[in-house]
Amino acid sequence: MADLIIVRPDKCVGCNACVRVCPATEANITKILEDGRFVTTVNNDRCIACGECVKACNHGARDYLDDTEAAMSRMNSDKLIILAAPSIKSAFPTQWKGILDWFKKKGCIIYDVSFGADICSWAHLRAIQNKKVGNIITQPCAAIVKYIEMYQPKLLQNLSPIHSPVMCEATYVRKYLRRNNPIAMLSPCIAKKNEFIDTGLIDYNITFKKLKEYFDKNDIRIPTNSAQELDYSFDDQQGQMGSVYSRPGGLRDNLWLFDPDINITTSEGAHKVYPELDMYAQMPEFKHPEVFDVLSCEFGCNVGPGTGTAQSVFDVMATMREVEKDAKARRKTSGAFNRGEDKLYKKFDDELRLADFMRNYRPQKPTPVPTDKQLESVYELMGKHNEDERSYDCHACGYNSCRDMAISIYRGLNTPENCIVHAKSVLLARHSALQEQHEKLEEITNECLALSDKLKADVDMITENVTNIGDANTKTHERAGVVNNLLQNVVAFCKGNSTMDAGSVQQLIGILETTIKAFGALDENVTKTSESSKLITESIEQITQLVDELNDTLHKTAGEL
Repeated sequence: MADLIIVRPDKCVGCNACVRVCPATEANITKILEDGRFVTTVNNDRCIACGECVKACNHGARDYLDDTEAAMSRMNSDKLIILAAPSIKSAFPTQWKGILDWFKKKGCIIYDVSFGADICSWAHLRAIQNKKVGNIITQPCAAIVKYIEMYQPKLLQNLSPIHSPVMCEATYVRKYLRRNNPIAMLSPCIAKKNEFIDTGLIDYNITFKKLKEYFDKNDIRIPTNSAQELDYSFDDQQGQMGSVYSRPGGLRDNLWLFDPDINITTSEGAHKVYPELDMYAQMPEFKHPEVFDVLSCEFGCNVGPGTGTAQSVFDVMATMREVEKDAKARRKTSGAFNRGEDKLYKKFDDELRLADFMRNYRPQKPTPVPTDKQLESVYELMGKHNEDERSYDCHACGYNSCRDMAISIYRGLNTPENCIVHAKSVLLARHSALQEQHEKLEEITNECLALSDKLKADVDMITENVTNIGDANTKTHERAGVVNNLLQNVVAFCKGNSTMDAGSVQQLIGILETTIKAFGALDENVTKTSESSKLITESIEQITQLVDELNDTLHKTAGEL
């Protein structure tokens, strides 16, 4: 199988839209990254390339690969055969002829897949009439073929053994027109590439969307033409009623044109057809319609994932009505009012071998489904501990049921963290823990506030003491100056009086008494300064103790959190 669907992880937002629309239960892998983001990638070994995820992704995270660039490169060296799908008319209603002309000018040979669809209808009709098939599921849709091969291999006994329209055309080109050139298909379908690989008949799948991008990138201007003109000069016959195959029920309408009594049931759209195929697999054979005509795309190939068209469904259906009118006008019969033998089918009967348009399939072994016991531990990881929780089925994960999600996790394709119930339980647990932490923090805050108030009071005390010390130092300095002056006076007096009488002694005593008082004041001030220093030391010790208590409290709280 080719890796057709690609993912740009940087653009994935983990919305699960791709998982939700995907009919292949093992095609997506959802993981949680280190940064907490959920990213869903593709398991290409189990992808059917239906393209539903590409259409559903609104974030540009999903795209697909085709062969446009490779085919254009090959066209420079080889003469390519171009098979144009009938849906080209609805994808490019005013440019489809200009596109085919562009390829012609490049030396390509152009064939109409609608003609291959006519062969496909003829082959089905003859196989049913000749009892060469039983009740069948049609297989023009490559995505459905791959789904049955991978996920419902028991239905291969019902899958039509007749090639799809494009394969019928490729077979006709190879075996009946004897053309061996490399073949490219202009297609609306991503999954066709897998069909080409499996059958080996077609080399390149050029989707309409990538073709338009190629034209835009290379500034190639395609002229427009009138949408009313539906004839084109193909290098072989233009198809007739096969041109309506691209709309829902196209094969059915072709068969009913020849045999309206055939029991045919139709189904289209990924949300509908795949569950109905699963249902079909469970039904007894006698309940199956003769033909179950199925398409993966809801509105048929005209709005396939590879069209890239801006046309609305109403525009497409209007185009298809004109295509059908044109096809009926070109259909020729041997009787009046188109009621006789179909001349094209008569030509097929004369020239073609039914066996040339048959194909084989490649069944794959389905992945075993885990038992309820095996899923038990997965449910526990998802936070689902009882039956009510295990049948919540909210679809937020993208799966149809909690069981499908559990199976995906068991297979390693998803993670419990992507379950909303699990996410809620984790959030509730975290909320409870945060609430408890909040309460502890509130207690700590109150303790810290109390310590802060005490600390502020001690700081105020220190500030006051520092101020007192400053004042005391200033006064001490002033008094020391006075004492110094007095002592100098004593010295001067003694030097000026070589002899001391009673008056002189009395005068000296007065000076000394004044000095003693000054020293007494100085001593008192020094004592006060010492007391202030002691207060500062005690305050600092108290502050240190408070800081230690605060740190102990914070460390204890951090350990508990």
